[in-house]
Amino acid sequence: MSTPESTPIAVDAADDGIVPDTKDWTWVLERPCADCGLDTPRVVREDVAGMVRANAQGWLTVLAGDVDGLRRRPAPGVWSDLEYACHVRDVFRLFDVRLNLMLDQDGPLFPNWDQDETAVAERYGEQDPRVVAGELAAAAETLAAAFERVAGEQWERTGSRSDGARFTVESFSRYLIHDPVHHLFDVTGERV
Repeated sequence: MSTPESTPIAVDAADDGIVPDTKDWTWVLERPCADCGLDTPRVVREDVAGMVRANAQGWLTVLAGDVDGLRRRPAPGVWSDLEYACHVRDVFRLFDVRLNLMLDQDGPLFPNWDQDETAVAERYGEQDPRVVAGELAAAAETLAAAFERVAGEQWERTGSRSDGARFTVESFSRYLIHDPVHHLFDVTGERV
């Protein structure tokens, strides 16, 4: 099972099946991403809320494009801009749930999420871009506001994935922001 933090490589052109990405992206906590340019280890935890909001604005610009263009996959095995936007919306939602688990429980184990299964089941490529834009903006604002409420020792609270990856709220905030930033790069080609 892939994790929501892995890059959705996407749909096989022949059968519309998702090709799971099984990479472990936790390395972004140790060094800059050579692709998108985000230097995650240098991200200031208190800046993440603003980064989430700024990233959402970038997605709203993308989603204002031509609907046919948004649905078109640029190459076999690469998600369309719309599919990436749906994924980012769902990552914002998921990370809000996980952040609240970390703040409300001692050392929670996060429920698994199969991003690829979700993409197929929710028919990402067929969703209405205007609806996705509104949902993405709302999810980003909810998550940003949740990070703004984190204070003091809460940054050191922990949570874990089923694969053994363990996060503090602080490392979780840095890990989170790489995903939507990287995917905006995937779509626009613009590095941070």
